[in-house]
Amino acid sequence: MKTKQSEISDISHYRIVIKGTVQGVGFRPFVYRLAGIHNIAGSVLNSSHGVIIEAEGEDSKVNAFIHDIKEHPPTLSEINDFETTMLPPVGFTSFEILKSRPEQASEVLIPPDAGTCSACAEEILDPENRHYQYPFTNCTNCGPRFTIIEEVPYDRPGTSMKTFDMCNDCANEYNNPLDRRFHAQPVACPACGPRIQIRDREGILASDNNNWLDLVWETLRKGRILALKSLGGFHLVCDARNEEAINTLRFRKGRKAKPFAVMCKDMKTVRKYCIVHKDESELLTSPQAPIVILKKKQPFSLPESLAPGLTSLGVMLPYTPLHLLLFSGHFDILVMTSGNCSELPLVKDNKKAIDELYDIADYFLFHNRDIVNRCDDSLIQVIDGEVSFFRRSRGYTPQPITIIREKTSPIILGIGGEMKNSFCILKQNQAFMSQYIGEIDTVEGERNLFESLSGFQKLIGVKPEIIVCDAHPDYASSAIARKITARSHVEVQHHHAHFASCMAENNINNEDAIGVILDGTGYGTDGNIWGFEIFTGNYLFFERVFHLAYVPLPGGEMAIRQPWRTACSYINTFLKSKAGSYAKMLFPDQHIDIIDQMIAKGFNSPLSCGCGRLFDAVSAILGVCQENTYEGQAAIELGEIALKVRKSTLKASYAYTITGDTIFPGEMLEGIIEDKLNKIHAETISLKFHNTLMSIICDTVGRISVHTGLKKVILSGGTWHNEYLLRTAIKTLRMEGFQVCFHRHAPTNDGGIALGQAMIAHWRWKSGKIAEDA
Repeated sequence: MKTKQSEISDISHYRIVIKGTVQGVGFRPFVYRLAGIHNIAGSVLNSSHGVIIEAEGEDSKVNAFIHDIKEHPPTLSEINDFETTMLPPVGFTSFEILKSRPEQASEVLIPPDAGTCSACAEEILDPENRHYQYPFTNCTNCGPRFTIIEEVPYDRPGTSMKTFDMCNDCANEYNNPLDRRFHAQPVACPACGPRIQIRDREGILASDNNNWLDLVWETLRKGRILALKSLGGFHLVCDARNEEAINTLRFRKGRKAKPFAVMCKDMKTVRKYCIVHKDESELLTSPQAPIVILKKKQPFSLPESLAPGLTSLGVMLPYTPLHLLLFSGHFDILVMTSGNCSELPLVKDNKKAIDELYDIADYFLFHNRDIVNRCDDSLIQVIDGEVSFFRRSRGYTPQPITIIREKTSPIILGIGGEMKNSFCILKQNQAFMSQYIGEIDTVEGERNLFESLSGFQKLIGVKPEIIVCDAHPDYASSAIARKITARSHVEVQHHHAHFASCMAENNINNEDAIGVILDGTGYGTDGNIWGFEIFTGNYLFFERVFHLAYVPLPGGEMAIRQPWRTACSYINTFLKSKAGSYAKMLFPDQHIDIIDQMIAKGFNSPLSCGCGRLFDAVSAILGVCQENTYEGQAAIELGEIALKVRKSTLKASYAYTITGDTIFPGEMLEGIIEDKLNKIHAETISLKFHNTLMSIICDTVGRISVHTGLKKVILSGGTWHNEYLLRTAIKTLRMEGFQVCFHRHAPTNDGGIALGQAMIAHWRWKSGKIAEDA
């Protein structure tokens, strides 16, 4: 680039450094085009410190240029820091895009994957376009990002596209700053890009790149199962209208009742089967393209086996060109569930797919673009206009959450929970939550966590100095944390981590608040299983004020899988004189005497006060669910039927007792059983049960507030996925003058506790309470 000393007095020269999600989102061509509009000379480049711009021109034009960058950045970008430095003019004569400059330290944020944009979608379906029916079409506004990147800066040689040499047409688009594919790293076309193959379960080629779509449609029409390599891993696909195909998939996957997600052709199709509100529609059609939990439209015209026992359905729209092409025939809805064996990580590699999905899929749709970073679909529910994450993954990872924390603070890793695992890395004032990892108590799960962690550290350029895990001595996550070398290792109590996670994402400093932490299982400081916790605390400490009374879980994990056991324990513990007759009346086909003996002798019957187990017991008593075939099934089904009741009965509830710090549910249980024996509808009883929980929450929170003066309430834990409970709690507590904080960015379930673990460790470090390992 030619330069000369400026001779014009009103010429300004600024160096602009922009940090955030500014690479892989079309930021440089955006700046280049903006420079042309404002007649700015200089340069723009990607570096490991962000986008660096040299801007020189008339003072008013430079200011307008800077304003437009700040106020109207590219759609997929997110600016976290914007620094301008005035420098002496040097006489730039043109504006250029410079080659990326790698450095050791990285402050660049890698963008999440983005759903196919409307421009690419039109090209894919246009017979006159060179991208017609090409399943890997993308541009700077859409396509893979996180799932294909190996290293920063985000340039093609640092992605899994490095093995695909661009043809002349793609190279011309890639190098033209005015083209929407300028420096779109995954850019490709049928002449030079990834290709598709279909193989049967024996690995024999069934179709090549030319006629694959017809074979896919034929496979699905015949009720067969397809394993399809998608953006962040494999999907298992079948016809969502074909009950036999759905049941076959359930049998082969060992998934008796857990709901399947579906993918619909378009919003018209979604509205055909489900009720959709504005916020839900916006999420479905957003670049993040998550699975959104919607209410089924009644009468429901699809097989109930898609989501047995539920009034809701997880729905997403096509988010890759490959998905769009699947729906270019006669299908308008397909089952699209995660491609993995139960409890194992999502499959992402072709060979692994044959090995692990051999007994599930009839055919495999492969392609030769490697998935570097495994990334499952995100799962979201909208409650009263607020987003609630069940799973924060594709489309959101690795976008950080901004937190209150000094930029000079150490790098801290929260390893997360045992189930629904996600880890979290604190760097400066940002919390980087990983993609969904899932279960980690297997060799494969542990390997997945280590591989994901290694990739994450590489992309954000860090090595943890402090590592935090759950205080449970037998958790696999705790053992994994101890294998990672660091300056210090820290343990954090499970429910304190839930509390701190919600505080952190709500940008609350280290101040005292009331916590209402409701979930199924968490190791307590007394060695028992906690899960109905009303306490006060901050990041540094918590004090348990109220909790549900303990009950034995006869058979331990077996009681969680078979809620009728937990129901018997509740009846035995709190309704002693009537326990035998009630239990045998409610569960005549079960061995009640054996359960009673286990409880009496304390044999394999750990004590629990988990809210999830209380839901299990009530669900079993009402005959809603007596076997948990997936985590939380009984609670979910009980919560859904409460929503069916007319609003006129909303205030009805049962009695309960609080003695000291313990909440006794005996009166409530007796009322529930009597209502059932009097043939009151299960929906009404469920609603009264929910209202009783609300009474308990408001009662205990109110007592604490009177004693302490605290008015801020933190809601966290998996139970808060319950739509009725969350909506009612927020409304009621606010009416009583409380400030209610809940999750919008991290999952309220165990997928969010890593953030809390890390923030507790940060405050311990800040207070000088963390020692280096011996």
